[in-house]
This record gives sequence, structure tokens and C-alpha cells, in this order.
Amino acid sequence: MTGHTGFKGAWLTCLLKSRGHRVSGLALDPLGDSLFEKANLQRLLEFDARIDVRDAASVAGAIREASPEIVIHMAAQPLVRSSYADARGTVETNVVGTMNVLEALRHAPSVRAALIVTTDKVYRNTGKLSGYVETDPLGGYDPYSASKAMADLLSSSWANSFAGPSIGVARAGNVIGGGDVSVDRLLPDLIRSFSCGQTAQVRAPRSTRPWQHVLDCLNGYLLLTQKLLESDFRGEAWNFGPLAESTRTVGEVASLAASLWGEGVTWEHVSDDGPHEASLLSLDSEKARTSLGWREYLDFEEAVGWTVYWAKQSSAGLDPFEITMEQVHSYSTRSQS
Repeated sequence: MTGHTGFKGAWLTCLLKSRGHRVSGLALDPLGDSLFEKANLQRLLEFDARIDVRDAASVAGAIREASPEIVIHMAAQPLVRSSYADARGTVETNVVGTMNVLEALRHAPSVRAALIVTTDKVYRNTGKLSGYVETDPLGGYDPYSASKAMADLLSSSWANSFAGPSIGVARAGNVIGGGDVSVDRLLPDLIRSFSCGQTAQVRAPRSTRPWQHVLDCLNGYLLLTQKLLESDFRGEAWNFGPLAESTRTVGEVASLAASLWGEGVTWEHVSDDGPHEASLLSLDSEKARTSLGWREYLDFEEAVGWTVYWAKQSSAGLDPFEITMEQVHSYSTRSQS
């Protein structure tokens, strides 16, 4: 996978290893306090290349050396607000980086299937209440969203234009779980404040999002990857978002997280004069539910609860790897029953 040192990549490494797979990765160095570092996940990898995905020759060389059967491309600049500060870097990473991976796949005969991960923010956001479906128009108000929409279109174009492995595109968003240390993400920001006994500051408590645990999202990726091995979808896109019951306001998430943390923590609304971010966004994932048999196994309360539990256990000094694998095994028990 690309982006294996990131939040999703670390969880996917643990999930894949729990299922008996051999895993290699291509990514930048992890953040200092990241799950990848804290859980010492490098020891689980067959091959660990620290490469900038914008370096085409190095990407192609790493994929040839790892000789994988499946490639899951997740390396990205993943933050909306950061994309305003570095629009060029965001586009180069998310668009040119994706092209470099796609081009490398054409010259990697070992690869049978590839999954390109984009985001729910690829859609032209019109405030649609029923959830966006895969055939809705793409857009991109901010540089991040535009760059991922471009990567999405590029992946479909590449799949239709060139011979090579079966390629699918996965769209998901607002994934939560233990060990996320990104800035300007709600749960990590809340947990950083709670763990210090500080009042958390929340920018947009009325904004609405679908909240999904990282393991539900990744389970969808793996179900789709299995289908890609069985048949060639030629660049089809697939949504992975929870049911409407998991669509809640930012304020509801903050209040639930505070109550689960306990010890008198709280949050407050602070005015925000920062760049534009969509206030409403949801996906219709009926295609994945019907064609892949995908579903979420953690509801909204459980997704937030597992995230807060992970953080509290880690803060108490428990081994982050053990906490992560405990949740991976608990999730697998549910999904396989």
C-alpha cells in the first residue's frame, strides 16, 4: 500500500496482518507521535520504502521491488485546511502522485488488482440531503477536494485507456479511530485537549457529517479489492459511508466524546474565520451494500466509543499495538459471525 505510515495505513496494516497477508508499504516518514510509530508497525512489513509519491521513478522502482499482487493507493495530502496553505503541494501529491502510481502499475506484471482511495469530498456539493451516489457530478470547492476529484477522474481514465490490473476507486470520509494525530480533525483535536484537562475548542458544531470507524471503512476497501480480483470493473467508483443514523453534528460528536472521557472535560464553540469547509456532506452507499455485501458493524456511539477507549487506554500507558489488535480482533469477530 501507499501511505502505510498514515492513520488509515497503520490500521490497514494491522487488519491485513491479522488476516494472514504479507504487507509492503511506500510512504513518507510517519509523524512522530503516530500510530505507526507508537505501535512499531515497521516490524510487520515485508518491505518499507520511505518515498515521496511525487517521485515517479522511485514509486515505480518500489512497486517492482515489492512485487505485490494488490496495490492500495492511499498516500495523499489529506486535509482541507492544509490545502489552502499549500495548494501546489496538495495537487502535486494527490494528482501527480496518483498518476505515478497508475503509471507504475502498467509496468508491474505482478499486480492483479489496484484500489485508488479518494474521498467523499470529490462530489460537487449541492447540499443534497439524501446522500451522493457514484454517478453524481464531481466537483471540488477547495484545493484538497478538487485535487481528489482530479485523482478520481484520472484513475477512471487510466483504467479505461490502458491495459493493466483491475482498478477500482473507493470514496469515503470522516473516518475516526484510535491513534489519529492529524491536526484540524475533530476527534484528534478533542482528545488532545481532553488528555491535558483543557476545554476543547470546536469551530463548527452545527456542521453535519457521517461518522464511521476506520475498521468499517477498511473492511469495505478489502471487500472491493476481493471483487477486483474476481472481475475487472475498469475504474468504477464505490461509496463507503454509514447509514443515516450515523450522520450527526460536530457538536453531538464532541458532547459524546466528552461524556465518554469523563473527568469533567468539556468543549466550547469558538468563532472561525478560516477558509470554507462544507457544512453538510453524506454518501449513499447502496451500491456497496448490494453488490459487495458491505455494511458497518459499529454504530455511531460505538465508533466514537472505540476511539475514546483507544485514546484513554493509550494515555494510561497500555501498549498501542495491543490496544489496536484487540479492536481488530473484536471487529473481525463481529464481521465474520
